[in-house]
Amino acid sequence: MIKTALQHVKKHPGLIPQFFFTTLGLTGAFLYLIRLARGPHVTFWDKKNNPEPWNKLDPTYQYKFVAINTDYKNLKKEGPDF
Repeated sequence: MIKTALQHVKKHPGLIPQFFFTTLGLTGAFLYLIRLARGPHVTFWDKKNNPEPWNKLDPTYQYKFVAINTDYKNLKKEGPDF
């Protein structure tokens, strides 16, 4: 497959930017998925010691990136009591 792509590039040099930006986009998407998987530690990947990580979050914890009109200090707690 790579050999065929190189043959096409030799015949049509206008394909070089297309291959470059396609590779760049795929690499960026892959790195972004890795970042999301490792990302902000709202939930943890520890299934043995923390099987339900959403129960350990405080209702006033701001886990959104941007909250324009939300005051997290005055939120009513909705969930199980600890």
